[in-house]
Amino acid sequence: MKRYSIACAGISTQITEWGEADRPVIFCLHGLGGTSLSFIELADALKHDYRIVSIDAPGHGKTEPFPDERDYQFARFSDWLNRLFEQLHIEDFYFLSHSWGSFIALFYQKEQPERVRGSILIDGGYQSKRLRGTPLEQESAFYDTDFEESVATWEEFRDVAVYGPKMRRSPLLDLAGKDFVRMQDGRYYWHARAKTARAILTAMYQDEILDFLDDVPGDNLVLLRATLPVSEEPFRQQAIALWQEKTGGTVISAPSTSHILHWDDPEFVLQVIQENWTISKSLHS
Repeated sequence: MKRYSIACAGISTQITEWGEADRPVIFCLHGLGGTSLSFIELADALKHDYRIVSIDAPGHGKTEPFPDERDYQFARFSDWLNRLFEQLHIEDFYFLSHSWGSFIALFYQKEQPERVRGSILIDGGYQSKRLRGTPLEQESAFYDTDFEESVATWEEFRDVAVYGPKMRRSPLLDLAGKDFVRMQDGRYYWHARAKTARAILTAMYQDEILDFLDDVPGDNLVLLRATLPVSEEPFRQQAIALWQEKTGGTVISAPSTSHILHWDDPEFVLQVIQENWTISKSLHS
């Protein structure tokens, strides 16, 4: 694993890479509040077969936020990605994304289908804001509080912010968890700021997924969706039915997994990658 920063369109951008430069590229884009290390276990298992490129998205980790919040709009973000790919010498790639990152991935695939060899969405890209019906201000208020709270110790941050109750843990996930920390005045804060979350949510409400899903090519498009909590199933099923009708893509349910399903069951995700892309390694190989 190597980490470095480059300037992309004036934004200092943190990159994490695994594997050799001559391998097929997997580009990883995390969800709201994640970092490039959100994919650490998958990348560690795949590093012998692929060049894995994962970024801290603008406003996350060690990447600066966009100075203009309108740059989080999907079209502008996709243009920024093209500039990033040019600097990283990425011509075409497999797109592995989670949550908010999957909304960007779908829009990008609509705009640049010839560059995306395959796309796996990890529990993202189907949760229509319009269908959900929660007002933007209500959802933003949650992050206004959540992203600005702090705790006194790393252990408390790890147990409260990184891992949920009864959540699977590992040394690599602990390393990813340390990437989520922002220290200020001796307190442990979440690395992303509420201002970034609000800008991203505003873009998601503006660029409603149902308005462009019809234009996303469904070839080599896989949605890997969570099944927990069970209380979310009515919404999931309704949203996924619309997603599948519009894209024609493949939907795979991951048993006993929450929204962060690549942490809950990385082996299941690796199996999906192996079946849909090229030969991949087991986590335990």
